[in-house]
Amino acid sequence: TDETFRDPMAMERANLLNMAKLSIKGLIESALSFGRTLDSDYPPLQQFFVVMEHCLKHGLKVKKTFLGYNKSLWGPLEMVEKLCPEAGEIAASVRDLPGLKTPLGRARAWLRLALMQKRLADYLRVLITRKDILSDFYESSAVMLEEEGAVIVELYSFQNIICVVPHKSNYILLKCSLNRNGQIAAILDQKNYVEELNRQLNSTVQGLQGRVDSLEKSNSKLIEELAIAKNNIIKLQEENHQLRTENSVILMKAQQRLEVTKGDVNCELDTYKQSRQGLDEMYNEARRQLREECQLRQDVENELVVQVSMKQEMELAMKLLEKDIHEKQDTLIGLRQQLDEVKAINVEMYQKMQSSDDGMKQKNDMIARLEEKTNQITATMRQLEQRLQDAERDRLSAEDGMRRFKQDFANKADSLQKQIGQREKQMLQLETDLKIEREWRQTLQNDLERERDTVAQLNAEAQQINALKKEFHRLQDENTQLKGICEEQEQALEELGCKLSESKLKIEDIKEANKALQGGQVWLKDKDATHCKLCEKEFSISRRKHHCRNCGEIFCNACSDNELPLPASPKPVRVCDTCHALLLQRCSSNTT
Repeated sequence: TDETFRDPMAMERANLLNMAKLSIKGLIESALSFGRTLDSDYPPLQQFFVVMEHCLKHGLKVKKTFLGYNKSLWGPLEMVEKLCPEAGEIAASVRDLPGLKTPLGRARAWLRLALMQKRLADYLRVLITRKDILSDFYESSAVMLEEEGAVIVELYSFQNIICVVPHKSNYILLKCSLNRNGQIAAILDQKNYVEELNRQLNSTVQGLQGRVDSLEKSNSKLIEELAIAKNNIIKLQEENHQLRTENSVILMKAQQRLEVTKGDVNCELDTYKQSRQGLDEMYNEARRQLREECQLRQDVENELVVQVSMKQEMELAMKLLEKDIHEKQDTLIGLRQQLDEVKAINVEMYQKMQSSDDGMKQKNDMIARLEEKTNQITATMRQLEQRLQDAERDRLSAEDGMRRFKQDFANKADSLQKQIGQREKQMLQLETDLKIEREWRQTLQNDLERERDTVAQLNAEAQQINALKKEFHRLQDENTQLKGICEEQEQALEELGCKLSESKLKIEDIKEANKALQGGQVWLKDKDATHCKLCEKEFSISRRKHHCRNCGEIFCNACSDNELPLPASPKPVRVCDTCHALLLQRCSSNTT
């Protein structure tokens, strides 16, 4: 990018990475052409050390000493001993050398010894993982603290395919001032290492071949899944387009129906309001007339009640008069009876007077008194007769008044009956009008219910339209989600394609490296192996070390209990399980 080209440190890191790639490529090609055995004075190897020294010096912090400012590689390389105990032997050897006095010389000797030990990439890989330690020695933009440093360290894994023969000075570094027997042991160890390395490379090639097959199968499966996914995406897009068209058509129809129904409802509401207003006026007028008629009827009923009460009072008065007349008649009858009794007594007295002349004289006084009493009685009789005549006159006058009252009451009752008949006719007319109004009101209520039903239907259609809108929005959301899933799947497929292409490139590189490595072996030293290469069990007195004659690695007896003839030795020799399977596969492929 533009920022990478503008940053000088980034440009330096890129240049160092390219130089490291070129130097490693030239060193590998020259090692393969010379049988993977190189002298330390070999120019490509020296060039490799120079480039590696530049990479390690990049971004080093300046340390202040008594003699001035200095940049030293020995500081970070010396920290490897603390992170990886296996590097303690190299560091001790470098410190014990009397000829090395400068930190730069110690660092160069340490790099050469690590390369000869086949552990340079491992040591540097351990070192770059500790950014906190490296930050004390390097700037933040140094190669060792960036991604380029990890790439360069991974490139240094070529150490397993070359064999560096030590120079005279390197013999001193390795403490190799040994006699001839020691040199022979070192050569045998180197041979064992080469064989072990060859076995390891064959096992890695076999594993990588399996990974290539699995990647090709997964690639074919991914391609099929990609095709299926694309077909599904196309189908979903077609369905989405069809749903969109259907939704648009449904929405247009619903809007048209809604507009038509709205117009109809508005017209019907206007007509209903007008008819309702006229009916309200008619209803109010009829109600007013009904109230007036009810008031008139109430007045007539009140007058009728008054007349009835007067009639009841007249009847009561007539009853009282009749009772008084009956009482007077009873008294008159009683007086007449008394008069009859008196007459009877007079007759008896007269008879007694005639019969008994003797007692006449005695009884004259009594007769006089009786005459006085009779006079009084006659006077009283006259008075009673006079009263009876007065009572008869009163009764006749009362009967005349009663007759006149009955006649007047009958006339008034007839007039009231006529008024009541008229009122009843008016009431019947009003009841007929009220029935007509009720029927008209019932029809209006029926029309109103029909209008309400239509309004309810319109509301239901509006709700259906809202539901269709919600469904349309939900389909849009599902469409966006499907688009997102489709984009994610396409992105994942692109990433898988990129990873597959990278894996193919790596496999091709490994195949080329394997083709280049088929010609030599590295014999691993006994002291360099503490665990079995295959089962990773630690060696001991009971579990002894055995070299595979094909790859040169060191295994236990259980992992190398196989014998096969090799091109170097026609007799069957010990090989590990991995080389045994690889050689059998190779023989079977050659026979076919």
